[in-house]
Amino acid sequence: MKSENLPIETLIQQAFCQLERSYAPYSHFHVGASLLGADGRIFTGCNVENAAYGPSNCAERTAFFSAVSQGQREFTAICIVGGPGGTVEDYCPPCGVCRQVMAEFCDPDTFQIILAKSREDYCIFTLKELLPMSFGLL
Repeated sequence: MKSENLPIETLIQQAFCQLERSYAPYSHFHVGASLLGADGRIFTGCNVENAAYGPSNCAERTAFFSAVSQGQREFTAICIVGGPGGTVEDYCPPCGVCRQVMAEFCDPDTFQIILAKSREDYCIFTLKELLPMSFGLL
C-alpha cells in the first residue's frame, strides 16, 4: 500500500504516547491511536473502559470523535498500537465497530490503516481491505 506523504513515524510515535494514557482496568488491553486529518492535523485517542462495558470506547473512535468535535470530517490515515498490559507484541487491528466508524468518514479505497509494533515494524492496509462490504451512504 502507498505510504508516500504520510508522516508514518510521527503517527506511530503519537499512537504509542496514547497507549500510555489508556484506561483499561478490566480487559488490561491498552490501545493508542493517532488519526491524520486531510488538513494535516493529528488527532489522538486511547481506549477508555468502564465497569458497565457498554460505555467503554475504543482508541480509534476516541480519536475520530475528538476530530469530528473539532470540525474535522476528512481523514487520510490512522495508526493503531496495542497489547495486553500496554506491551505491543503484535499488530492490533481495529474492531468491527471502529472499522464501520471509519467507513462513515473515510474513502475506503484511499484511507490507510497503519498497524505498528514499533517505528520500524508496521504494515499498512486500506479500509476497503479490512472492511470490504461496509454500510454507508448510497
